Amino acid sequence: MDFEPLIQRKRERFDQLERETADPNLFNNRKRAQEIMREHASTKAVLAKWDELETARKQLDDNRELSSSHDVEIAAMADDEIPDLENRVAELERETQIALLPPDENENRDAIVEIRAGTGGSEAAIFAADLYRMYHRYAESAGLKAEDLESSPSELGGLKEAIFKVSGESVFRKLRYESGVHRVQRVPATEAQGRIHTSTATVAVLPEAEDVDIELKPEDLRVEVSRAGGPGGQGVNTTDSAVQVLHIPTGTIVRCQDGRSQLKNKEKAMSILRARLLERKQREEQEKYSAQRRGQIGTGGREEKIRTYNFPQNRLTDHRIGLTLYNLDRVIDGDLAEMITALQAADVAERLKESSVS
Repeated sequence: MDFEPLIQRKRERFDQLERETADPNLFNNRKRAQEIMREHASTKAVLAKWDELETARKQLDDNRELSSSHDVEIAAMADDEIPDLENRVAELERETQIALLPPDENENRDAIVEIRAGTGGSEAAIFAADLYRMYHRYAESAGLKAEDLESSPSELGGLKEAIFKVSGESVFRKLRYESGVHRVQRVPATEAQGRIHTSTATVAVLPEAEDVDIELKPEDLRVEVSRAGGPGGQGVNTTDSAVQVLHIPTGTIVRCQDGRSQLKNKEKAMSILRARLLERKQREEQEKYSAQRRGQIGTGGREEKIRTYNFPQNRLTDHRIGLTLYNLDRVIDGDLAEMITALQAADVAERLKESSVS
């Protein structure tokens, strides 16, 4: 693949970014400044990778020329280095191609994760609680921050629903492939006969939306407050702290009651509402180009069965990429790094395939 035209455009863009970063008024708009600095850093990294590739290619050409030298010793030394240089050039070409892929505008955003119990009754709710703990432990181990927004507990320590925000570096890029139906196969603690049951929980990972992404007009919102119900103590249940927000144009409803502060609950509800509306907006855009949509990783739709957790065999299978791991005990304890890396690699491979065809 000829990278030269793309690299030339990157060089021109980098020159423009250099001028913008030198502008003393840049930080008057903090959000714009962050975007410029982030693009400047990524463009600089791409050009550095290209320079590294060019150097490796020149070394390879030089060695090939020296391998034909009349000096037998020099020719042998040059010939010995050629395989390693060929591998290095191939590796750098792939890394450069990956770096030149169009970035996803959402990948550096924080994420809002919604988990809901699916089919399977109380066992599905227990599984939803397991997933909730799994993601919280992963966030902790990865240096991310998880903040609970809303939850609805069930009997036997389960969760009918849990919504939380994960913030940190490139959170959405790490968690985006978790969206879909998760299936569990195990013997429930309540099963006297020792039979394996199958239950499901649904996970949705939404990029956190900002005010500029989704404009929420006051006339489009109906905000209601009421007394919180369920567990939470006397302070929660005796004040009008529960907040329900209806987005009239779409019929989307969000309710938050976990906190004691009505204001805090309203802020959480608005954050969840923005994320859901952004997801809806992006999904509608994707459907316009459904024929071109990647299929290997899937659409990330909530209806798509993506993974099976088989506890009797300590087996975890991701159906989208055909990956099976036999360390479910560690994964359910938050060790998701291997699975996330494999999903990211598969997505990059699919995008590279598309870019080479187009």
